[in-house]
Amino acid sequence: MSTARTSWITRETIGAESVLPLVGGDEDGAVTLFLGVVRNHNDGRAVNGMHYDAYVDMAEDMLRAIVHEAAAQSGGRVAAVHRIGDLAIGAVSVAIAASTPHRAQSFDACRYVIEEIKKRLPVWKREHYIEGDAEWLDGHTPEASAR
Repeated sequence: MSTARTSWITRETIGAESVLPLVGGDEDGAVTLFLGVVRNHNDGRAVNGMHYDAYVDMAEDMLRAIVHEAAAQSGGRVAAVHRIGDLAIGAVSVAIAASTPHRAQSFDACRYVIEEIKKRLPVWKREHYIEGDAEWLDGHTPEASAR
């Protein structure tokens, strides 16, 4: 695998161009892209934006581990970036790309990364509602690892 950065946390706008150039090779027959976007509703409430916060150093370490696991399991290349800060409806909050020799592994790698992000990444979401209030969403607090 290349030494290029394949996972990171950013405050900058992200999209397909953030991750697609980091995957793909002549031996790969599939490239899969997943974009997670801010939606306008949650649990029956109208949402007008989202704020993501993170413990960046820990989040980048964890995202790197998740991407490495997905690449090892799929036998391909995987890249992911997660955005923090204030995001509007429709903004991309996470971009994941995977390339593998066959499509099933590529889809599986993207699914693995997003599911593990939801479980393990120290990124927290605060929804802003049309009515004017905001609420931090329940999340998962990752366990500290020995370094």
